Amino acid sequence: MDEFIGRLVANVGIDRAAAEKAVGVILDFPAEEGPPDKVQSSHAKLPGADALRQQAVSGMGGVMGEGTHMMGAGLSMGEVQNVTRQFIANACEKVDEDEVGEFVAAIGLAQFV
Repeated sequence: MDEFIGRLVANVGIDRAAAEKAVGVILDFPAEEGPPDKVQSSHAKLPGADALRQQAVSGMGGVMGEGTHMMGAGLSMGEVQNVTRQFIANACEKVDEDEVGEFVAAIGLAQFV
């Protein structure tokens, strides 16, 4: 995850703390909304994912709650969408494109990106 966070900082133009917070929020969303066995399997393929998720647990439900939480960390709506798109692309590379697609569809994330 460290390499990915570095890419977000460079590509989106946000600071490292905001990138870590945003990724943690994104990781927390499927952990709260998705099937636990698939979430655990996916997080295992993303080293550092659980630590980022634990730091960013928001308790805000739904896609809009997660977006609000990221904007509260200083990201604009455009940056939230950009980070989310890049996270999904990175997850497809590291986990499995079909598995990531199932999460995106199941938790309603497609409407957000």
